[in-house]
Amino acid sequence: VQLVESGGASLQAGGSLRLSCEASGRSVNDNCLGWFRQAPGREREGVAAIDSDGIASYADSVKGRFTISKDSAMHTVYLQLNSLKPEDTAMYFCAWRFGTYCPLSESLFTDWGQGTQVTVS
Repeated sequence: VQLVESGGASLQAGGSLRLSCEASGRSVNDNCLGWFRQAPGREREGVAAIDSDGIASYADSVKGRFTISKDSAMHTVYLQLNSLKPEDTAMYFCAWRFGTYCPLSESLFTDWGQGTQVTVS
C-alpha cells in the first residue's frame, strides 16, 4: 500500500487543520487506517484509528479535539485537528493495517506514509 499524507502546516495555538492520507493499492474500506505522530526526541505515538465499520479510537490526549474519518470512494483517510496546542507539534504519519482488528498500536501497522509536519506555536 502506498500512503501519501498532505495538509500539514504551521499555525497558531487554537487553530484547526485537516490532514489527508490517500491510499493506493489497497482498500481503505475493509481495513484499518491509523494516524500516528512523532515529535522531535520522542517516540512515535498513536493518535487515532478507524476500522472497517468506521468505528474510531483516539489517544486520550486528542479526544474531543481530533476526528478521524474516511472516504472510501476517494481512498482517503482524514484527520481533523481542532483546538491545536503547541504539544501537538509533530510529524504526522498515516498507517495501514490489513483486516478488521484495529488497535492503536504502532507495531501492528504494516504500511506507512512519509509524514506531514504540523507545527503549532
